[in-house]
Amino acid sequence: MSTVPTESSHPEPARAPGVQDASSCPGGETFAGLLPETRRELTYRLAAAQREGRAPSVVGAVVRGDRTVWSGVRAAEPPASYGTVQYRIGSLTKMFVAVLVLRLRDEGKLRLDDPLGRHLDRTEAPGATVGELLAHSSGLAAEPRGPWWERTAGTLRPELADLFGGHPQRLPAGGRHHYSNLGYALLGALVERLRGGRPWDEVLRDEVLEPLGMTETAVGPREPYVRGWAVHPWADVLLPEPAHDTGLMGPAGQLWSTVDDLCRWATFLLRGDERVLSAASFAEMRVPAVPPEGDDWDAGYGLGLQLARTGPRTVPGGAPGRRLLVGHNGSMPGFLAALWCDPDQDLAAITLANCTHGPSISGIATGLLETVADREPRIPEPWRPLSGPLDEELLALTGPWYWGAKPFVLRLREARWLELTPLSGTGRASRFHVKPDGTWTGLDGYYAGETLRVVRGDDGSVSHLDLATFVLTRGPYAPQAPVPGGVDPEGWRV
Repeated sequence: MSTVPTESSHPEPARAPGVQDASSCPGGETFAGLLPETRRELTYRLAAAQREGRAPSVVGAVVRGDRTVWSGVRAAEPPASYGTVQYRIGSLTKMFVAVLVLRLRDEGKLRLDDPLGRHLDRTEAPGATVGELLAHSSGLAAEPRGPWWERTAGTLRPELADLFGGHPQRLPAGGRHHYSNLGYALLGALVERLRGGRPWDEVLRDEVLEPLGMTETAVGPREPYVRGWAVHPWADVLLPEPAHDTGLMGPAGQLWSTVDDLCRWATFLLRGDERVLSAASFAEMRVPAVPPEGDDWDAGYGLGLQLARTGPRTVPGGAPGRRLLVGHNGSMPGFLAALWCDPDQDLAAITLANCTHGPSISGIATGLLETVADREPRIPEPWRPLSGPLDEELLALTGPWYWGAKPFVLRLREARWLELTPLSGTGRASRFHVKPDGTWTGLDGYYAGETLRVVRGDDGSVSHLDLATFVLTRGPYAPQAPVPGGVDPEGWRV
């Protein structure tokens, strides 16, 4: 068989249905896809990965915003239309299931701290919370009891109780991340229970896939689709892999999809879609739900999304500007899949292969993404003044504030949001949104969930800011402010 490359540079980039045209940059210049040098580098990366990984086929695509700006295939026998050919996507399925669960939370049908036993009967994990299952912090076993569920029919495990072995709780709940396919099987059952007994994949089709135009994503293959193979480690020969319906384990990795459909999903992960998920829940998916904590981390897990940070650290403890990627990897016998997004660059990359082992599928996807981000960085949005009436009292709060002797700056953002950042080096930065009682609640960083209050004196003037018991003053250790522990009366000295 000859290995033939095929590439589409999308001179008129494909756009997902129902979204706005984004072919012009904010300054008004019009682009027709990626530069030739960038496209060649992407094609080279895909070709090298297919050859070195000894995969029957590898397909890839790059999405910028709502447009597919490049896609390609490298295969022994390239399909005629690789964008619409189904591959099995394995654990990418978990992202979709997480969205279904968060939709239920948004509707008030459950809380993330609800124990599973509040909604499901006859489960071996009644105390595991919904949030812990989403974040893989329930401590449940990674896999159901044998036989190997990914290569056997789901009819061997017809009831939820059939998934559990004698010791399903492997670690204390809530303490650490421990990946659990079993946990997502339970989440799929939870969706079915709270949607009146409808199968989870039918709910997914109606609530997520159809609104996003993902018509070729389903729990089973349909033509055209590629077959999955195992590649012999010491010879260039193939063995077909089975592709069973895994039944109750389906929410952990059953879906099949296409490059075109996954490009639509990537647009959702980059920009959200209120028809599918509220903006607040969409943002929550991207926040590490369990350790790591602080600035110095490379990999984490949110609610149904894997998180990764790339790029060099320039100062101890991590540096501002490190690239945050969100997405997921997936595998099933005969298939590998990866989808990673860089929200800051409005970029996503997808790679699919039809082999059990071989190419570093996540590395291919992140390599495609970083190639475009490095060679053709996003054109920044134009600066615009705030909209709406100006709140003079909020404007008066902006500018420098001091936590002890550490200088910070408070900025006013759209919709009366405040942003607190250190003036230099590293420090505790957070954004805050206003609450009805006039306080602000932290959205991210160290102060996520904490309260910021403006404290006024008897004459109504601003005395200081109280942030989770920390006092911020207009001067470093201002003597007139109520600094905890007081300020030495002799003040600063030489």
